[in-house]
Amino acid sequence: MADIIGILALLIGLELVLGVDNILVITIFVSRLKKEQQQKARIIGLALALIARILLLFLLLQLTELTNPIFLDFSVRDLILIIGGLFLIYKAVKEIHHTVELKDELVDPELAAKKNTFRSVITQIVLLDIVFSVDSVITAIGLTDQVWVIVTAVIVSFVGVLIFAKPIGEFILENPALKILALSFLISIGITIFMEGFHKEVPKAYIYLPMGFALAVELLQMRYSRNKKKLDSDDNNNT
Repeated sequence: MADIIGILALLIGLELVLGVDNILVITIFVSRLKKEQQQKARIIGLALALIARILLLFLLLQLTELTNPIFLDFSVRDLILIIGGLFLIYKAVKEIHHTVELKDELVDPELAAKKNTFRSVITQIVLLDIVFSVDSVITAIGLTDQVWVIVTAVIVSFVGVLIFAKPIGEFILENPALKILALSFLISIGITIFMEGFHKEVPKAYIYLPMGFALAVELLQMRYSRNKKKLDSDDNNNT
């Protein structure tokens, strides 16, 4: 029983780390929708992604051939990672370009919302979640044959992501520098996924540690700017 609890805790931790990637992706995608649609898109997108991940788990249990080569040295898993990584890089680079060049400021929000339909946003969230899930599900199957343990870990992590997706997402969108940093993280993740498709393993610590350091530096910079603005405001009031 102790072993099962330990594996469950490990899987929940792995799924929560994956949840960070999901929050960043969801934040960028839903930002293209009308304000009143964004929370609905988060909930529906995450719920469908949860269902898709559980279905993927049972599919992988039945189809061990997913990791066997079908084209040259590439398996179905490899092709999913390559295509998903390229798509994630494309989306992140495109969003950085829009943000830096102020493309969104020059477009009518209503028109932009029409171009990015609710259904298309949900579809992209679910598809990228599947890309993120492939390796984690394969890892989970390798750790335990107790399906209920894996499903429990997925559901617990889903609840955690659902709770934090909105506040973290809105905080990122309200701070352009954080948005660009988050998009840069997504490029790094996309490159990592793409390389894994070519059987080039990149230790996750090489990605998440620099990401965490850059985030900490940016938060300190934001605090400095806020304190500086407050100090200047107090000086002006005293003169």
